[in-house]
Amino acid sequence: MHLKIGSRKSKLALWQAQHVATKLNNLGHSSELVLIESEGDLVLDTPLPLMGGKGVFTKALDLAILDSSIDIAVHSFKDIPTELDHELTIAAILERENPRDALVAKKGLEFLTLAQAVVATSSNRRKAQWLNRYPHHQIVDIRGNVPTRLQKLNDSEWDATILACAGLIRLNMETAISQQMDWMLPAPAQGAVAIMCHQQNEEVKALLKSLEHYPTALCTTIERDFLNTLNGGCSAPIGAYAQLKEDRLHFEGVVLSCDGSQKIEISLKEHVEQANNLGRKAAQIALNKGAAALIETAQDEKYH
Repeated sequence: MHLKIGSRKSKLALWQAQHVATKLNNLGHSSELVLIESEGDLVLDTPLPLMGGKGVFTKALDLAILDSSIDIAVHSFKDIPTELDHELTIAAILERENPRDALVAKKGLEFLTLAQAVVATSSNRRKAQWLNRYPHHQIVDIRGNVPTRLQKLNDSEWDATILACAGLIRLNMETAISQQMDWMLPAPAQGAVAIMCHQQNEEVKALLKSLEHYPTALCTTIERDFLNTLNGGCSAPIGAYAQLKEDRLHFEGVVLSCDGSQKIEISLKEHVEQANNLGRKAAQIALNKGAAALIETAQDEKYH
C-alpha cells in the first residue's frame, strides 16, 4: 500500500511523520510526506489559549484527510482535541517517549532560589503549576517550535523556559535539559504520537492498528478521558499522568487556577483489568472538589 502522510512543517512534526514512514516501510508499505501548515504554526504572535486551544495544530490536517489530500495525519497526541469530527478516527497510538516536562535554564538553576525570576511558557498548565510552586516568579508567553523557543530564550533576559522532554529527546537536544520536572504533571497524552485517518478507511485502519503500542494507548486514553470529562480543552490548567506498574495502573491528575493559587490533586490506582474508567472516575472526584469553577475561571481569563 502507498500512503500519503500529512504533517506540519516543524522539525518535531517531521521527525514524527518520518518515524511513522519508517514503521510503514518496515512492514513493506511505501509513503510520501505532504506538508501542511496549521493555524498554530502560522499565527505566532497570539498566546495559544487566546486562539481557542482546541485544534489549532490539527484542523488543517483534519480537512486534508476529509478531502482525500492525505491518507493519514501524524500528530503529537496531546495536540488532538478530545472530541473528533465523526468522520475521523485515531487509528494508532505509538510507544510513548518520556512524558515529563523539562526546565531549560539559560544560566543554570540558581535562579530557582531568587525571589524574582522570569520563566517563558505558552501553556496555562505549565504556568499554573509553576506559579503554585514559585508564586513570586513572572511568566511570559513564548511561541514557536522547539529550536525557535530555545533561540528566543537565548536572545532574551528570561531565566528559563519549559518544554516537553520528548521533543528535546527526539530532536537530539537533550543537552538543553537543565532539570526534568517530575513534580509537574504533563499534559494528557504528552510524549505520545497518534495517527489519524478517515473513519471509513477500513484498510488503512487495519494497517495502522498493527503499529499501536497497547500500554501507551491505555495510559494516554485514560489521561484524555480525565481531560474530556472535565471539559477542559487545551487551554485549561489540567495535568494528567497514568503509568502501568506491573498489574496496576497509577493515575495522577491536577486542576489549577491560572494563577496557581488553587490546586486540586487526584491520585488513584486500579488493577489494569478494571482501569478503563479510571480517568473519568478521577475527573468526577475533581469535579466534586470544585474543579469546574477553576476551569471556568481559566475560560473566562481566555476572553479578557
